[in-house]
Amino acid sequence: MDFSLSKTLQKQAHRLVPGGCHTYAKGDDQYPELAPAFIRNGKGCHVWDVDGNEFIEYGMGLRAVTLGHAFAPVNAAACAAMAQGSNFTRPSPIELQCAERFLSIVEGAEMVKFAKDGSAVNTAAVRLARAFTGRDLVAICENDPFLSYNDWFIGTTAMRAGIPLSNRRLTVSFRYNDIDSVVQLFRDYPEDIACVVCELERSEPPRDGFLAGLRELCTRHGTLLVADEIITGFRWHIGGAQKLYGITADLSTFGKAMANGFSVSALAGRRDVMELGGIQHDKKRVFLLSTTHGAETHALAAAEATMRIYREHDVVGHLHRQGLRLQEGLRHAARANGVADHVDVVGRPCNLVYVTRDERMKPSQAFRTLFLQELIRNGILAPSFVVSFSHSDADIDRTVAALDAVLHVYRRALDEGIDRFLVGPSVKPAFRTYC
Repeated sequence: MDFSLSKTLQKQAHRLVPGGCHTYAKGDDQYPELAPAFIRNGKGCHVWDVDGNEFIEYGMGLRAVTLGHAFAPVNAAACAAMAQGSNFTRPSPIELQCAERFLSIVEGAEMVKFAKDGSAVNTAAVRLARAFTGRDLVAICENDPFLSYNDWFIGTTAMRAGIPLSNRRLTVSFRYNDIDSVVQLFRDYPEDIACVVCELERSEPPRDGFLAGLRELCTRHGTLLVADEIITGFRWHIGGAQKLYGITADLSTFGKAMANGFSVSALAGRRDVMELGGIQHDKKRVFLLSTTHGAETHALAAAEATMRIYREHDVVGHLHRQGLRLQEGLRHAARANGVADHVDVVGRPCNLVYVTRDERMKPSQAFRTLFLQELIRNGILAPSFVVSFSHSDADIDRTVAALDAVLHVYRRALDEGIDRFLVGPSVKPAFRTYC
């Protein structure tokens, strides 16, 4: 494949944009040297880079595009709204329409506030919880890789430069599926924790009544439970992981998939908590969310259209079916090439991520890079194996066929040494202290 224009644009990008892009997960350090650096356009689950190379894409805009790129009904709704004006000095009726549709989907949510990304609504939830409880500490799940770009979360990562120690001390953590670690947290800080913020599920399913135990502990201690449904919402279930597991959070945050790639996120929750961000109460006011572009008409129209399509079609069922076919195909190819112990996928079928191990059975960034590199050679762009409503049987079959060739190279690299096959440096963890 030719990536000559991509390479030219990469050099320009790093002169103009720190990191060369606007999202760390899309950075050059997350992809092999032989990779498309810029995508020009997409349709369904297929994308074309600036050099004209075509790929079946997985990951789909960091899990934001669940229906497919340029999905016609969603684009039509956005264009129709945009033709009437995208932003006014007073609210638009689409804000009410979208709020009503959203609240009809998310059980236990009585009010909603829209914004543009998951970080903003998670941070708003934290501020709201602190105001409601009069407490300062935030408890997070240490297994969650990303909750916000704001200090309360980033201060817990390796990229904590610029974040005061005093801010970092206000966040404490527990372990997923370890209810004893949550119990200990409340013993250590019995009246100090404003909220528990966590994804209800990631790659490991909840077990041993963990979510019910978490809900009960929060209630007992007067702590708000904030469910981060940024990924799980509209992917695990249209109503999120809460609906799937029968858990009702005090506050919930949604984003990514709710507008098929358009920039919309949501903070929803109990009326008595959410109203603190309003003007119809006699308590201290909370600066909840106030964003110039938070209710752009075309984005909310896209969200409403996306939610309508979910109601009319079994989108989530399709995601699970195609993810399962892909999971089974990868595992069959891995066994056939003698690398079943080295390459696997984890997580729910609708949200698969792959694991790559070296000859010592250790997780390996170098072998992840090789796996990505060979997938790209075979026309597959897959930082993960997250499917969309547009992934057809033919797309899955083509991917599985490519995996057989990819894993053949992987086996040779295990036997002969990876340096013979890997072009360029290994990818790196996004969160690291130094470049």
